[in-house]
Amino acid sequence: MTGRDERYEYLSLTVAPREKIAEARTRVKEHAEYGKWELMRSAVLYGGARRYVLRRRIMRVDRTL
Repeated sequence: MTGRDERYEYLSLTVAPREKIAEARTRVKEHAEYGKWELMRSAVLYGGARRYVLRRRIMRVDRTL
């Protein structure tokens, strides 16, 4: 992907075609819930594999000292 936004970091999950959709959905939900990721894009690839692209905002912390 080109032209990514500097305010976000990205995570790409690829799921094998033999894996059940419910298992893939559970993995995406766990990342979203515990890692504060949000689903940006999903795609079905040739051969039946699925790719999920998640993103989250980068938290910049300023020093207080």
